[in-house]
Amino acid sequence: MTGAVAQDQAEPVALETVTPLAQGASEDAQAADVEAAPVRFVSSAVVQEIPEAPEEPVVEPQASTSLRELVSTVSSAEEMSTELRCLAQAVYFESRGEPLAGQLAVARVVINRSESRLFPNDYCSVVTQRAQFSFVRAGRIPTPNASSQAWRRAKAIARIAHQELWDSEAADSLYFHATHVSPRWARAKASVARIDSHIFYR
Repeated sequence: MTGAVAQDQAEPVALETVTPLAQGASEDAQAADVEAAPVRFVSSAVVQEIPEAPEEPVVEPQASTSLRELVSTVSSAEEMSTELRCLAQAVYFESRGEPLAGQLAVARVVINRSESRLFPNDYCSVVTQRAQFSFVRAGRIPTPNASSQAWRRAKAIARIAHQELWDSEAADSLYFHATHVSPRWARAKASVARIDSHIFYR
């Protein structure tokens, strides 16, 4: 039974077998007979209702009306995992001059690749995969300017993308390129979005 617990009664009820007074017997003797008479105990279950615990209040994240507002509320001071740092570095080096929507789209591509069987399954391996991101040199990601506003924004965007706090126009894109180039591979891909100076494809 939900919300109830069964437990034995603390003091069982005693049912005494009492014999009528024998003729000619003293009251003391008969009292002794009564005390010696067998006593049967009946134990019954007691059901005690337990009040339901109040539900924990659901704390909704503060609604943001724009991506810029959301970026301003996300802490960039917290320590980042190695994987999240690789994601932020991709945002920083590939799109720090882009609007926030473009930066989020770049982060989305890295995440999508990590979830696709066509690419490595973690952010760092996706970013450092050979011949994929032009800022990577010999499999190494450069060090960003840690004191810059651009790096703080990139870290916030990485957290937002990783936690799926804001939808990106890039959606399920796996590829992108700058608008000033026309790579041959783009002809075989479906265009998903154009954001500032990048075009995104699935």
